[in-house]
Amino acid sequence: MSRAFVKETDETFDSLPDRPVSKHPNLVTSAGFEQIDATVARLHQERAAAQAANDRTALARIARELRYWSSRKSTARVIHAPTESGVVHFGCTVVIAREDGSQQSYRIVGEDEADPSRGTISYTSPLAQALLGKQIGDAACVGRYETEIVEIRPFEDLSPHSGPSPSSHR
Repeated sequence: MSRAFVKETDETFDSLPDRPVSKHPNLVTSAGFEQIDATVARLHQERAAAQAANDRTALARIARELRYWSSRKSTARVIHAPTESGVVHFGCTVVIAREDGSQQSYRIVGEDEADPSRGTISYTSPLAQALLGKQIGDAACVGRYETEIVEIRPFEDLSPHSGPSPSSHR
């Protein structure tokens, strides 16, 4: 068998290409900033363990992740939105009614903390962009679908360490 068709399994990498970074401002909630901070701390611990094990592949992966998350931490802008507002804004939760009568609830958050399966969407997503600035009763079109805003819940600081008046992280 030719060596050209045999996959080498002991590949090591000195460095991996950087993860792409969004061109949008890095807006985050307090909880989102704490998640980024915890990720950076965890990666520093993983790097120490990989150095001790002399695991070059893990070191390359961790270095790439550290570059990404350190960049996201340094550019993060924690948004403390008003706690009462009649309009959709960053950090609030919006309940929408779809054309089929079903309702869905989404909290508008930063790109790195968004997880639609858990009810959070990025402020840069088409749905969030269609909702921002609207009020209860307003319609929002996303693609060929129309939704109606039925409830706007004010910003809630959901970070585990937040007190009555959250402080800025910058």
